[in-house]
Amino acid sequence: MANFHKLSIKKITRQTNKSVTLSFNVPDTLKQNFNFKAGQYITLKTSINGEEIRRDYSLCSSPKSGDITVAVKEVENGTFSKYANNTLKENDVLEVAEPQGRFIFLPDSSKTRTIAAFAAGSGITPILSIAKTVLEEEPNSTFVLVYGNKTTEDTIFLNEILNLHHQYKDRFDVKFVYSQSQEPDALFGRIEKSTVNLIVKNKYKHTTINAFYLCGPEAMIHTVKDVLTENNVDKDNVFFELFKVAKTEQIIENAVNTGETKIKVIVDDEEETFIMKQSQTILEAALDKDLDAPYSCQGGICSSCIARVTEGEATMRQNNILTDNEVAEGLILTCQAHPKSSKIVVDYDDV
Repeated sequence: MANFHKLSIKKITRQTNKSVTLSFNVPDTLKQNFNFKAGQYITLKTSINGEEIRRDYSLCSSPKSGDITVAVKEVENGTFSKYANNTLKENDVLEVAEPQGRFIFLPDSSKTRTIAAFAAGSGITPILSIAKTVLEEEPNSTFVLVYGNKTTEDTIFLNEILNLHHQYKDRFDVKFVYSQSQEPDALFGRIEKSTVNLIVKNKYKHTTINAFYLCGPEAMIHTVKDVLTENNVDKDNVFFELFKVAKTEQIIENAVNTGETKIKVIVDDEEETFIMKQSQTILEAALDKDLDAPYSCQGGICSSCIARVTEGEATMRQNNILTDNEVAEGLILTCQAHPKSSKIVVDYDDV
């Protein structure tokens, strides 16, 4: 469950013309609550023009630093991102959920390994946290970063990454990719098949890369995953997180029925039973009943709304989070799940 706490903003740093980082003050009484693993995210909640807004942002700081810092890139028609970039001030208070997420790196100081990452745009945020963790907590390990942007001016954390490269020059290799400017020692274009092959078949062909972390748009992630598969990289060593799902009209229409389902929802040790339309998602139905079901993105990108089906059946319109084994065990993304059976039991506590 997402537990929210009111935290004040300690510092706002302008990263690019369209992005800022927000660092939060965490009182000593909540330090344990905000311990996190590299790669995890927090959910920010506030009210803008009378409407409750929730947004997920990956932590860019390392767990060892003790800092709770996220980057917010302003996007077109983005309600919270515009608010964060243009209106928020230091000492303002937001509701902040405790860290969560399954896109994680667990350091082991006894290991000697090579970790590679492909990031594009604001997808750098969790990757930066993972890179810092490898460099800080695995003194014998190496980190390889491929980072794509339009131009240097659009590159979030450019100076911080260059400083890390200088500090750990023997253990941190970075290759920038720019699609709208040609820069010395950088690749021109986008992260594509040739970019991935440059790393695995050329620059590091004699090195065993133990894990790959991917974060960015869906198309980039699919491209990198496909090329890694072609190069016989074990899928269990490839981890990814989307920050934006490509728009699609190909929702599984035949999975969404027009009937009704008797649903029991278990959340925070409380149960509620009611009738819902099968055309609704389970999360929509729960929120319509004012249940305190956890959620954030409502787009199938984060893992906030995961629950377990303990009786009955549900079908997800899309799934970018759960593994096949987890789905087989009954886990669903409730923001994407529609009931198929006449009766269903959904347990948010059993995850």
